[in-house]
Amino acid sequence: MKKIVLMIALLVPLLGLAATNPFPADASITGTIIDSLSGKPVDYATVSVLDQTSGKVVSGSLADGVGKFTVDKLAAGTYQLKVSFMGYAGKVIANLKLEDGATLKLGKIVLRPDSKMLNEVKVTGQKALIEEKIDRTVYNAENDLTARGGDATDVMKRVPMVSVDMDGNVSVRGSSNIKVLINGKPSAMMSASVSDALKQIPSDLIKSVEVITSPSAKYDAEGSGGIINIVLKQNTLEGLSLNVNSAAGTRGSSLGLNGGYKVGKFNFSIGGFGRGSYNTPGAFTNSQTISSLTSNDVSLTTQSATTSNTSLMGRYNLGMDYDINKRSSLSLGVVIGANNRPTKQDNFLTQNYLNNLLIGSMLQRNDITNSSNQLDATLTYTLTGKKPEREFSLLTEYSQNNRDNNFENIFLDQSNGSVLNGLKNLNSSKNKELTFEADYQTPTFKNTLLEFGAKDIIRTVNSDYTYYSAADGSLNYQPISSGSLSNAFNYKQNVAAGYLSYTISLPKSYTIKAGARYEYTSITADFQSGSSVNIPNYGVLVPSVNLAKKFDNGDMIKLGYNRRIQRPSLEYLNPNIQASNPLNITVGNPSLQPEFTNNFELAYSTHIKNNNLNLSTFMRNTNDAIQTIRSANGDTVRTTYLNLGKQNAYGMSASLNLALTNKLNINGGVDFYHLSLDNKDPDPLYHAANSGWVTNYRLFGSYDLSDKYAIQAFAFHRSNQIQLQGYQGGFGVYNLSFNRYFANKKGTIGIGGDNFLTHGYKIPTVVTSGNIAQNAVNINYIRSFELKFSYKIGGLHNKPQKPKKSINNDDLKQDNGGTNNN
Repeated sequence: MKKIVLMIALLVPLLGLAATNPFPADASITGTIIDSLSGKPVDYATVSVLDQTSGKVVSGSLADGVGKFTVDKLAAGTYQLKVSFMGYAGKVIANLKLEDGATLKLGKIVLRPDSKMLNEVKVTGQKALIEEKIDRTVYNAENDLTARGGDATDVMKRVPMVSVDMDGNVSVRGSSNIKVLINGKPSAMMSASVSDALKQIPSDLIKSVEVITSPSAKYDAEGSGGIINIVLKQNTLEGLSLNVNSAAGTRGSSLGLNGGYKVGKFNFSIGGFGRGSYNTPGAFTNSQTISSLTSNDVSLTTQSATTSNTSLMGRYNLGMDYDINKRSSLSLGVVIGANNRPTKQDNFLTQNYLNNLLIGSMLQRNDITNSSNQLDATLTYTLTGKKPEREFSLLTEYSQNNRDNNFENIFLDQSNGSVLNGLKNLNSSKNKELTFEADYQTPTFKNTLLEFGAKDIIRTVNSDYTYYSAADGSLNYQPISSGSLSNAFNYKQNVAAGYLSYTISLPKSYTIKAGARYEYTSITADFQSGSSVNIPNYGVLVPSVNLAKKFDNGDMIKLGYNRRIQRPSLEYLNPNIQASNPLNITVGNPSLQPEFTNNFELAYSTHIKNNNLNLSTFMRNTNDAIQTIRSANGDTVRTTYLNLGKQNAYGMSASLNLALTNKLNINGGVDFYHLSLDNKDPDPLYHAANSGWVTNYRLFGSYDLSDKYAIQAFAFHRSNQIQLQGYQGGFGVYNLSFNRYFANKKGTIGIGGDNFLTHGYKIPTVVTSGNIAQNAVNINYIRSFELKFSYKIGGLHNKPQKPKKSINNDDLKQDNGGTNNN
């Protein structure tokens, strides 16, 4: 309403001016409104042009969705320009001289937040906790106090549309076919295990999380469920800055150091984060029934074990930015990661029954090793043009992940516990990627942007696996000579791509972003001992279109469509037989083909005073879906992956941010969707279909007891997850923390408790398909208490930072949590 009144106030003097001014009015003023802290555009700011002598308003305009404005049809003369927007201090630029027909380009006009208003209205940061962009939803983690002191997994539980299970596996709207990027770049840590990689990133280092559910043509065609981009905080402070974060608790400890030094044209950053977990006992039970296809015999197997999990992981980064001159810059970054996550299963008892009669039993202990190390190195050159938004960039990246996924089964005498014999599997894998990318963007006409570019990914993957057996208690292991048990799998893939994208801002605050991307994939695969694997090359064209309308009051509605492709990654291709549980084995399928998905989305965001509501609906259908298939071989359940049938989903997400008082903020959200799976197998025995509703709930908030004390709380619940041949049980987590600030809030010390009213969680996995009925239960004891400490040493003063380009290799279907060895 205020903006309407202002527009009317602007129009009245314009009408009078048009009636009385005898001189031609063909001059104009242009510029872009920028936030002084973030360097981002301030959209829909009010721009007024006043006569320099009388101070009367002669014209005006509103900045568009990217902060740009144009005030035209001005007569020659001397003016002053006034810019204003809620939450910012007003700015006046005086003595602007215009000549007939001239265009005065003011470039970037910086607005500074109004400190008085920020002090009076403390919810300003919370107001921007959830933001809607034309192709993504942005969760500003730096404004959420409840996420501090944890890791990226804790942050993900707070993000709309995102679900995280007990093992840290991430999905978006029920699809685990996503790609997780860090600062717009892929990471070798993610190729090993998304869940492990997230635990290596401290939450205090995360600036925001972008859920890109409708990616433009500029992004790789991969990620049928969307893309999650974790944006880390960047140092923009002149001088030296240092952040220290630490925690110690009953089940884990962590330490993080992040520093930066910015002087002149150079900006250096260095950081490290380590986390160790301990004292994490658990239990495992499994009951599987297999009915004979040729007789009335029924085989029943029961299993039970106690488990113990530990982990030690770290992430270390080094970066340098160099501003060559006003329009060109060079950026170099290196990230090294390491992860070691062993699991022990003791008293692993297996009992076999035939028609309810016990026919045998076996006792064993299992040692499972899951370790990896990673390297990411990037080099980026960026050149900006004299014309705003014109930019050219060259990017290259080398990424490597080395992973060991081993197990040892030691079989024991049930009477005295002595060692009888053993079985061991060693599986080492490497994933190397070399990427080249060139991008160019330029405005073509007023309020338009053209983007195009090319990219090439050279990927080399190999898996070397060997089985060993020991015939007696001496455990003198000897390799097993078998092409299926000991071999090396080599997989080479090249993805060449080109894209074209066009964005246009239309009258009445409409924006359209449309484009297309073509990718051609060539593959060669073979075994060191044995035949090659015939996988045909293929090309794919993926279009995308997004339409958004932003209203004068800040509300937004958007509609999007995109087509996506999902290529299988090593977790699905690896032919090594994972048999840490010899009666429940998993083996990959080297012949898997990609799956294709169509995505539709409709979203709306609004605010009432300082409260925000975001709503979104979606529909997704996938052909040739890569699905998990379980079959029986004697008393053993074999799990593999096949391109089968269709997967359809539709649903809705809602998030609400409430600023009830200056001290109390509450945020909540719910995601619910219907999932339908069908493998379309014509054989009645192996045909499988399943459907049902899935829901996720989240509620979190903070209350400032005073300027020095605060309470934060968080709760998350996930319902049963629908699977093709059954379901996985739901669970809930919660925590409560009490924090004390000191040194003008540069330091924080606190105490928190996770799931402190709950002893443990039982997560069942139920499979019913053909002649198989299985019920496996994992028990997790996750009650914990923790002390947290953080301290920040700031720099001298703040400077806006140039935006950086980054590589996005979001082109592989990945198993977020690695292999389940139970």
